[in-house]
Amino acid sequence: MELIQTISIIAVAAGLLSALIILIDVIRHPQEMPIMNIVWPINGLYLGPFAIWFYWKLGKKGMHDKKPFWQSVFVSASHCSGGCTAGDAIGVPIVFFTGLTVGGSALFAHYTVEFILAYIFGLFFQVFSIVPMKKKMGENISWLRGFGEAAKADTLSLIAFEVGMFGWMAIVHFLLFTNPPSPDTFVYWFMMQIAMILGLATSYPANWLLVKRGVKHGM
Repeated sequence: MELIQTISIIAVAAGLLSALIILIDVIRHPQEMPIMNIVWPINGLYLGPFAIWFYWKLGKKGMHDKKPFWQSVFVSASHCSGGCTAGDAIGVPIVFFTGLTVGGSALFAHYTVEFILAYIFGLFFQVFSIVPMKKKMGENISWLRGFGEAAKADTLSLIAFEVGMFGWMAIVHFLLFTNPPSPDTFVYWFMMQIAMILGLATSYPANWLLVKRGVKHGM
């Protein structure tokens, strides 16, 4: 347990430091799409130094700069993951400090609360990309219609993200530990980092499909 504790502290610290480095840079050099000023630092929390590399490689390119298809899909997936991560990270302490359970299970309470918050944050993150993007393309779109477009573009992607994340946390809860780690430990948040990475991975194919079919735009 001492080894996993040490690894967890290093991983969480690396995530926080990476998020801070990206945050400082987006303050000095704001993104063309303002919501990405929030998305890139959030992704630093779980991707750590890899997020810095992705940010320098992809985030420095403008919204209309030509990217290979896989890169534009990755940025779209990371944008979705940023909203999901924000909702999940806020949901964890709510469940923990309230002692909420669903069907007598704290894990199911986490799933319920975090999914709802991830969906809310995901919609807001999506609408704040869709409306500005449409307006730059010369289409006058209302914020109300933007939320409808956001739901259409983000629902499948969000579900795919949560499948990866929730699946990993179920493995953590039922298989990896005799006593599952508590949200007030570094080990728990290291497990959450892994869960979010897997969520990004499972949401990538969904974003590929959505972008390919024109349901959402590559970024």
